[in-house]
Amino acid sequence: KNFTIINDKYYHYASALECGVMRLSLLVLCVLSLGLAGCLPEKNTAAPSATFSTEPTPQMIALGSALFNDTNLSSQKNQSCASCHDKSVAFADADKNNPTSKGSVSSLFGTRNTPSIAYSAFTPALHQETEDGETLWKGGLFLDGRVNTLEEQAQKPFLNPIEMNNKDAADVIAKLRASPTSNLFREVFGGDALDVGKEEQAFSQVAKAIAAFERTPEFSPFSSKFDLYIQGKAKFTTQEIEGMSLFIRADKGNCAACHPVTRSVDGTPPLFTDFSYDNVGVSRHPNTQFFAADFVDEGLAQTTNDPNLRGQFRVATLRNIAKTAPYMHNGRFESLREVVEFYNSRDVEPQRWGAPEVPETVNKDELGNLKLSDREIDALVAFLNTLSDGYLP
Repeated sequence: KNFTIINDKYYHYASALECGVMRLSLLVLCVLSLGLAGCLPEKNTAAPSATFSTEPTPQMIALGSALFNDTNLSSQKNQSCASCHDKSVAFADADKNNPTSKGSVSSLFGTRNTPSIAYSAFTPALHQETEDGETLWKGGLFLDGRVNTLEEQAQKPFLNPIEMNNKDAADVIAKLRASPTSNLFREVFGGDALDVGKEEQAFSQVAKAIAAFERTPEFSPFSSKFDLYIQGKAKFTTQEIEGMSLFIRADKGNCAACHPVTRSVDGTPPLFTDFSYDNVGVSRHPNTQFFAADFVDEGLAQTTNDPNLRGQFRVATLRNIAKTAPYMHNGRFESLREVVEFYNSRDVEPQRWGAPEVPETVNKDELGNLKLSDREIDALVAFLNTLSDGYLP
């Protein structure tokens, strides 16, 4: 009687603490024996991961790593990809004092919080899907889905004036010729790869090498406590199990609606995103050093030219979420608990959270009044902490 079955396959869990040891044992058995897939709604299964036509060589991956960390390729020779995507914080920005990242030109900052690029190799191209009669946009890289491949994504920061601040591809390659990385580049792509007249080709090869590096297990290790738990190699605390049940429950946290905990159709472990887009109702950031008072981020609408999608951003993976503060597209929240509190009480305490940046497209159906107690919030945060890679039992 402790379970309610929804749509034949969705087990709706009551509070783990209320039901005692037997409840916990049943939940553990469900997770371990069925690998979560049998306990959760199949419609939440993540999109297939991207497929890659060629297997990169170890030498190309080494080159990609060198390029990813090469500060010589920015206008002031002070910024690399790794400057805003630091491995120690799951390839997000290690500077937690600012809501957005500093560019090569020291006085310039971006207008979006740098997202983690861990697990980004699994992001499908921007496309539309129909679910329950509703057409949804899914996939695409960057928070607004404006490019479809890691190669395209890798090129953009080099040419962005508020990031690495190069004029064009030729400017990037001129810097590469003068960098120690040039020797390895020529070893991989040929002795004439950096010759004058081949700048566009060389710039594409730069992106190819970086993308090859980003597709390695270094970016997608699947080594969290959650991963070991579903393999039967780690144990959750009572609080973490309660948090997982709240995460799944449709009448409580409901997190799994957008952050599914099922394997992808190709067998990839849970990615904790369905790659869809949403406006969760975050207010403008009050810091005018980073944002003009009238600034509004259009989100997906910028990519699709559809005003009905204003303020929508791609649902991020929750893997390593405890490491990637600040949160939301504008870095509005500093702690993970604050984010959960916002989801829980946005519509109950509007004066606390402020007016949404784009009010007309806010999702009011799945969040805003989750009715979580303080204890349940703590449990949910405890579960989210199990998603950080590098866990050692």
